[in-house]
Amino acid sequence: MPETQQVLMFMLAGVLLNLTPGPDVLYIVNQSLRGGVPRGLVAAWGITAGCFVHVAAAAWGLGAVLATSADTFNMVKWIGAAYLLWMGGRLLWRTSQAGADGDQAQVPALMGHSDPHGRGPASKEVTGLWAVFFGAFATNALNPKVALFFLAFVPQFIPAHASDPTWSFVLLGCLFNLNSWLVCMGWAVAASWLARRGQWLQRGMRHLDRLTGLLFVGFGLKLALTDAPSHSTS
Repeated sequence: MPETQQVLMFMLAGVLLNLTPGPDVLYIVNQSLRGGVPRGLVAAWGITAGCFVHVAAAAWGLGAVLATSADTFNMVKWIGAAYLLWMGGRLLWRTSQAGADGDQAQVPALMGHSDPHGRGPASKEVTGLWAVFFGAFATNALNPKVALFFLAFVPQFIPAHASDPTWSFVLLGCLFNLNSWLVCMGWAVAASWLARRGQWLQRGMRHLDRLTGLLFVGFGLKLALTDAPSHSTS
């Protein structure tokens, strides 16, 4: 098992790394600004669930396949890039269709207000939260760079004399995900707090979606242009 000092250093490094903005943080912040704390927290849970997929895959050898097989890496890469591009394109299409009244029309529904025609929002809200969860899960789980990160980062903190390196990897991976979950929850709460106190954010929601869409397209293109590890084989 990792020593206490190594675990503390690992957790500190994990917090700093999780504070770095990326597709996961962008997704959480966007959902929090659009739908408040509930959507942001559900997005945080989805991201964390995606991270556990990478921990399990890396611990039991699937992540190593991504690091050594260019074909497998490229397959997962293109799926992840296509998903990010689809999300970005959908946001851009929605903002282009919103029309002149788009800013005002979107705000009540996105901020959790009642349906103007009197229909109950409960079932739609539950369905929407599941969509948020799976969207967050896919954003993380379909990114092969996350798997490679775990393969490169976590083993540095596993002692060479560890009796069971696999379970040491799982333990450290779970600690990293705990850090990730706490940081993601912080992003969700902070963005929701900002949305409640900034009416200009509500009025500019269409512009926020446009910016988010462009950023997702950028992340998708960046992922698509990422080369497989140099030592990979087909």
